[in-house]
Amino acid sequence: MLQLRWYSACCFLLGLLAVPILTATASETFPFGSALFLDSRPLPGSKRIPMIEIQENGTAAFNLWCASLSGSASVAADTITITPTKALSVQCSPDRLTLDTDLLKALMQVTNWQRRGDVIDLIGATNLRFRMATN
Repeated sequence: MLQLRWYSACCFLLGLLAVPILTATASETFPFGSALFLDSRPLPGSKRIPMIEIQENGTAAFNLWCASLSGSASVAADTITITPTKALSVQCSPDRLTLDTDLLKALMQVTNWQRRGDVIDLIGATNLRFRMATN
């Protein structure tokens, strides 16, 4: 009888400990509507850091190193597909336009995403790490 009580108490305690872990895992949903900043420093002579924002309805805004454009994104479970719909601006310097083109290409090759707190990893041919704005 004492062993049964001990076993029951251990199971109850483990169940209580599992609740916060399961809650934390379930809350790691995609941060729709949040500004996601590329985990990078600004380029010399600039304060701009690439940022993306994806809405629940699939509309997306991309502010790259120089250019800004819109597009769409499809997010389901741990998969993501990003499709730009407007061309890059030609008002950028050739160096920044090359960086924008490379970043946009990497975004279009993303196939999965992962979230850990405020960090969102976009996984593809080139993995990209973004951080949610916390202000």
